[in-house]
Amino acid sequence: MTDAQNTAADTTLRASGDSPPDPRPAPVPLLEPREGIPPVVATDEALAEVVAAFAGGTGPVAVDAERASGYRYGQRAYLVQLRREGAGSALIDPVGCPDLSGLGEAIGDAEWVLHAATQDLPCLRDIGMVPTRLFDTELAGRLAGFARVGLGAMVENVLGFALEKGHSAVDWSTRPLPEPWLRYAALDVELLVDLRDALEEELTRQGKLEWARQEFAAIAAAPPPPPRKDPWRRTSGMHKVRRRRQMAVVRELWTARDQVAQRRDVSPGKVLGDAAIVEAALNLPPNSHALAALPGFGHRMGRRQLEQWQCAVDRARALAESELPQPGQPLNGPPPPRAWADKDPAAAARLSAARASVTALAEQLNLPQENLITPDTVRRLCWEPPELPTAESVAEVLAGHGARPWQIEQVTPILTEALQADAD
Repeated sequence: MTDAQNTAADTTLRASGDSPPDPRPAPVPLLEPREGIPPVVATDEALAEVVAAFAGGTGPVAVDAERASGYRYGQRAYLVQLRREGAGSALIDPVGCPDLSGLGEAIGDAEWVLHAATQDLPCLRDIGMVPTRLFDTELAGRLAGFARVGLGAMVENVLGFALEKGHSAVDWSTRPLPEPWLRYAALDVELLVDLRDALEEELTRQGKLEWARQEFAAIAAAPPPPPRKDPWRRTSGMHKVRRRRQMAVVRELWTARDQVAQRRDVSPGKVLGDAAIVEAALNLPPNSHALAALPGFGHRMGRRQLEQWQCAVDRARALAESELPQPGQPLNGPPPPRAWADKDPAAAARLSAARASVTALAEQLNLPQENLITPDTVRRLCWEPPELPTAESVAEVLAGHGARPWQIEQVTPILTEALQADAD
């Protein structure tokens, strides 16, 4: 229990006198902005003032970004929030100020504090903000063994304050941004540095601070992910599509939808739903009239839209057999574990033993299994183990798959034992 929660509990007991304590928990105070809601920065002049203020601030910098997922095409930032000791809070509009590289340089030497950093770093990178050091409060919470690691839950459980809820999934591309949304955005960075300090103390107490530092360094050093190969294969409901001609319909419709969505700057799902794409693939409609009868292509869709989608279907129908996509994605690594028993029973046995050992160790260390070692790394090791599974050879394989030194130290003994047991 935090000091704030202890104080609230003590106050309740004192106020009750000789009466039995109230079984209901004391209400958690709602967090308020310390300096009010800052004005939104949308001009070069106002941005220059923010850059100067944050360059002159001290200590870590709390950073957050709001996107318009589900409303706009892509994952660009539509609001950036920052807070630093000596500079206060700032709300910056990346539409009015699309280049924040000057701000990024001004705070480049500071530690950036983010919650779920991997979600925000791509859109921050696009506007010129790239940290050299960071502290991820969500990841810190996972390593410390917290069951709920959302920002609101962490602030309440660790610091004893409640954050306002309800605006995380709004359309942040809206202009002007409503005052309640701005209030919500400002509060997201209000206590982020305080949360960071409390989590650092907890990680130190558990002997996990060095683990966290290695994780944060890996995130900061990671390059942007490469473009996904054949993204149309991730269409929801794709498992129903079995024939290659049907797969070609999904590919053509997905590509046409993506082009429309990008041109209109709207979420692809608002242009045409995945379920509609799959229905068209399964039915292979011969004309737009037949297409209109399918779910997702109803009476609300105009004739020109129907014709555009039917053209995509027709392109797929006209492809030569050699041009049709192959079923399944090319494997970059081992096959799905469900197929191991048939393909390689020994590998399946290794994987079963390794998984059981990782589960037990993760429970002992009070952290999620996927943070102890990624499931993909365990699969790759078990599918292609070193010829002689010693601690040194297993550690070398783990390092080759990107495991951090702390992870290698923790899991090498148990994974080596699992592989050696199979070898015996």
